[in-house]
Amino acid sequence: MMKWALPVTGHRSRVTLMLLVAGIGVLFSFALALAQEKSYGGEDREWNVAPTTELRTAGYHAPTPRAISGGRVVRTTELEAMRAAEPRPYLIDVLGGEAHRTIAGAFWLRGAGAGDMNAEESRRFLDAVAKFAAGDRNRPIVFFCADSQCWLSHNAALRAIAAGYTNIMWYRGGLTAWFHAGLPMTQSEPFAW
Repeated sequence: MMKWALPVTGHRSRVTLMLLVAGIGVLFSFALALAQEKSYGGEDREWNVAPTTELRTAGYHAPTPRAISGGRVVRTTELEAMRAAEPRPYLIDVLGGEAHRTIAGAFWLRGAGAGDMNAEESRRFLDAVAKFAAGDRNRPIVFFCADSQCWLSHNAALRAIAAGYTNIMWYRGGLTAWFHAGLPMTQSEPFAW
């Protein structure tokens, strides 16, 4: 069996070896960062839609902006990590319609992303958010719906932000991104609000 070693005999050789090791470390860090930035199900798709503070009241299935005013967008890898940390964020699915597969541990507030809620519906929505937050306006809350072409979760997040909640996140990739990442899902059950 042949053994090998890099000859390290002078100051210049030691410096070269140190630079080589540092370079490998930088490449490893870069590769790790790229792996962590993996995108699923079109969650990073650029539709060239400008961020807005206005609720969308029709055409909910349409391209969305990549940012949300007053809150922040979370991606699949970040949301997965947040679910394992403390405090765990409340995950709120606002997709309308019938029962569906949703993110394990999420609460389904059916229809809570409508942009044209009346005063009573809006009050009930904010009461539900207040229950999740338990008096803590900085409690992490993540709203999501189908995918990057679903305005319902954008609307719900904007409503919570306008009500003074300071740690509101929008999971733009929604159920499609979560599914494509192969992460835990379960059957949705409506949460009465």
